[in-house]
Amino acid sequence: MARGYERHYERHQGLSVFGKDLVRRCGAHCELCDAQGVSLKIFEVPPVGSEADFDHCVMLCESCLKQLRNPARRDPNHWRCLNKAVWSQVPAARVLAVALLESFIGREDWALLLREQLYLLPDEQAWVDSIEL
Repeated sequence: MARGYERHYERHQGLSVFGKDLVRRCGAHCELCDAQGVSLKIFEVPPVGSEADFDHCVMLCESCLKQLRNPARRDPNHWRCLNKAVWSQVPAARVLAVALLESFIGREDWALLLREQLYLLPDEQAWVDSIEL
């Protein structure tokens, strides 16, 4: 139990170092739904390595974070915001947005239409394919 807590604490400390830079990068907006004026949390886009990696981190609002962690409660209308996020200049945000988008294909018509417009580099597509949501 103590070792697990220590690992969690060390991981959290490693991520907190990125806090200010991530907030600057995202302009204090959620990197998926663009919500502003809300509390943002750091989310590591899988796969997560043994060390915290700035390039795998995005800032998310509580609403996006809750829905990411609980797929059964995902509101498709909330995720229409992916229309903007899939074009993000931040690779981690773009990859996460596309992975989420792909989770809606077959259930939401808009998801397939949007996905057909996108082109990802081979390494980005491999990253999307490695994410299990």
